[in-house]
Amino acid sequence: MARRTRQRSSTPPARPDRREFVATAAALLAALAAGAALPAAAGPLRFSSAKKFSFDALRQRAREMALMPYNPPPQPPGAVLDKIDYDAHGKLHFRTDDALFANGPGRYPITFFAMGRYSRSPVRMHVIDAHGAAREIRYDPDYFDMPADSPARDLGPHAGFAGFRIQESRLGDQTKLDWQHNDWAAFLGASYFRAIGGLYQYGLSARGVAVNVAESGQAEEFPAFTEFWFEAGKDGDDSVILYALLDGPSISGAYRFTLTRTADVLMDVEASLYLRRDIARLGLAPCTSMYWYSETVRPAGEGSVPADWRPEVHDSDGLALWTGAGERIWRPLNDPPRLTVSAFEDKSPHGFGLLQRDRNFDHYQDGVHYERRPDLWVEPLGDWGAGAVQLVEIPTDDEIHDNIVAMWVPAAPAKAGASLDLRYRLHWTADERWITESNGPSPLAQCIATRLGRGGEPGQPPVPHSTKFVVEFLGGPLAALPFGVIPQAVVTASQGTVGPAVVEPVPDGIPGHWRARFDLDTRAVTGPVELRLYLKRDNAALSETWLYQFHPGNA
Repeated sequence: MARRTRQRSSTPPARPDRREFVATAAALLAALAAGAALPAAAGPLRFSSAKKFSFDALRQRAREMALMPYNPPPQPPGAVLDKIDYDAHGKLHFRTDDALFANGPGRYPITFFAMGRYSRSPVRMHVIDAHGAAREIRYDPDYFDMPADSPARDLGPHAGFAGFRIQESRLGDQTKLDWQHNDWAAFLGASYFRAIGGLYQYGLSARGVAVNVAESGQAEEFPAFTEFWFEAGKDGDDSVILYALLDGPSISGAYRFTLTRTADVLMDVEASLYLRRDIARLGLAPCTSMYWYSETVRPAGEGSVPADWRPEVHDSDGLALWTGAGERIWRPLNDPPRLTVSAFEDKSPHGFGLLQRDRNFDHYQDGVHYERRPDLWVEPLGDWGAGAVQLVEIPTDDEIHDNIVAMWVPAAPAKAGASLDLRYRLHWTADERWITESNGPSPLAQCIATRLGRGGEPGQPPVPHSTKFVVEFLGGPLAALPFGVIPQAVVTASQGTVGPAVVEPVPDGIPGHWRARFDLDTRAVTGPVELRLYLKRDNAALSETWLYQFHPGNA
């Protein structure tokens, strides 16, 4: 599977200039709402002639596309794109004076990305007026501030945009951040998009769809959003509504996104997908993140020197599952010795997501603030039926690659000619208050740390072929246990021999902070070991279920 190269710093980029924006967007959108024709030089943004638009028509277009051979969009000369590398692309800044909706309507102006080495396909952008007429935004290099010697000047006057950002509120009513220098959602590259959470930080990404991720004998495909349409909202609107057309060798689709900026970010997604040909592994609502290492296992470097000086490096530290049967599961992420796919079969799931539970800066010591990276939770809207949450973990030796994918894979085969409609909600946030049942928080203690060490007891010789596991839980009913009551640990392993488990309070004075420790004898083990643990009292579960995939020799 190809790993998606990612930027090390995921903070919202800042504009170097701070010019006052000109009051032109309001006049342009007023003309759009009136259905008037826009002259080519009416203002900073230029528009094409109007065409009728509806989501039903977009779905019909995607359906018809799937009946025809895939036709990839034309690209500017590859030699020019290759010159627009990470540094050169970072010097290309869309002028926020010229932003779509810079003066309304709606709260949230939209700015655009230029094309480059890592964003090679043009993406068409449109605006929908109040009468349902859509006009394409014509690309012009003059929208961008760029150095005189920038290779982007060789793209020509009709190259096209690569993606877009949604800026913070221009009304200043929901955040203290200056809209001209801060954005809260971005769509860029294939069908990738992301948003900040409550801690004002970018991190992991979502995708429109995933095709043949880690499928043996199949090359992964990257279907792309090729066109977007933005609704011209009203100043009182809390949300941004946009539509997207997806296309790829094996699939086409139509999407409707409703993005809401609150203390966090919510995205309601409605998608209709149409298959051109069979897909061995069709991933829905995929989440893509980075995990190198945590306190669980730290990679070794040369000799006695660790591979990196920081205590932890990851955008997400675990996969959370809320199954259709009501079980809550926490699966810590791995940097495995080889590409690994884990499947968690389910029916009608309540949700899943890649989370960043460790919010302590001291555990990272990095100025890019991994402790602020958002959680991403997928909430199905409607019954998704039978399938599995699949977790793909790819070995990495650096933080520059997105090496983790979590997605829903339906049980029904994805056959050519089939269609699929689905709805779901994405929660980009700083905590897990949205994983609820009956509008209340989870009643169970959460797993907050997984630690490994040599088997045996302190002060005693280490036990050969034995690994000690220490799993920490916090909160829930553990905080209300009567004095002297010790929970029971239920531990199972797919291979090896599990020794007696010891459960004890962590001696830090924090109510409800407990840990379970046990040894695993791996002398007869071949391959990965699947471990499972939870805490109970009598017959009632006190904690969520901890699952862990242990690779002997990789600890």
